Amino acid sequence: MGDAHAVIWNRPERAAKGPAPSRTRAEITGAAIAIADAEGIEALSMRRVAKELGTGTASLYRYLTSKDDLLDLMLDAVAAEDGGPPAPTGDWRGDLRGLARRSRTAFHRHPWMTSLAAGRPSLGPNSLDVVEHALAALDPLGFDIDVMITIVDTLQAFVRGYAIGELAQQEAVRRSGVGMQQWMDAHAPYLDKVVEGGRHPLLARVIRDAELPHAADSAERGFELGLERLLDGWEANLPVRP
Repeated sequence: MGDAHAVIWNRPERAAKGPAPSRTRAEITGAAIAIADAEGIEALSMRRVAKELGTGTASLYRYLTSKDDLLDLMLDAVAAEDGGPPAPTGDWRGDLRGLARRSRTAFHRHPWMTSLAAGRPSLGPNSLDVVEHALAALDPLGFDIDVMITIVDTLQAFVRGYAIGELAQQEAVRRSGVGMQQWMDAHAPYLDKVVEGGRHPLLARVIRDAELPHAADSAERGFELGLERLLDGWEANLPVRP
């Protein structure tokens, strides 16, 4: 299928000559995503995908040259879920807020993304649309292009880091069978001693007075609060007021 060393985005889906392929990249990608969603990224292999599709492993190499191609296709397919990013609205905070929420939803839907998204950037067409959407929201504000892409990277890093923490907590509950409230109740006597000891007065205030850590919707509220403070910081440094 053309130059085997070309990136997947620069190769045609089917060769100019020869029989029509029996599978599409979308079908292969969908099967791979289903496996990773159900069993984790560790379970994903070309052989496993071929088995899911009822074909031979060697036949997949008519469409892809490596597992890295498959991972790129998976990340890009997720970027197009729910119709992809909407058109810019002119409200830069609203646009970036929406992008952050969509990304968080994607990480929860596909936990395997947390490890892949931290590596090299995905340059597939859908992924580039997401970045373009974020840059278009920032473009009227007068930032230098280096500042704009840094803002986009920082926003993505915040979402990814927050989602990693949420998913890790869910995994701890699954692994131990102990829910968050049970865990907090079990640690209450120890934390009482921390407060009484006086060595950590600010942490004692968190334990005694903070509402957010104990709220039923603490994850949601914490995400929104952190996101708004990021947006506030960028707004405070706008070169041009919209």
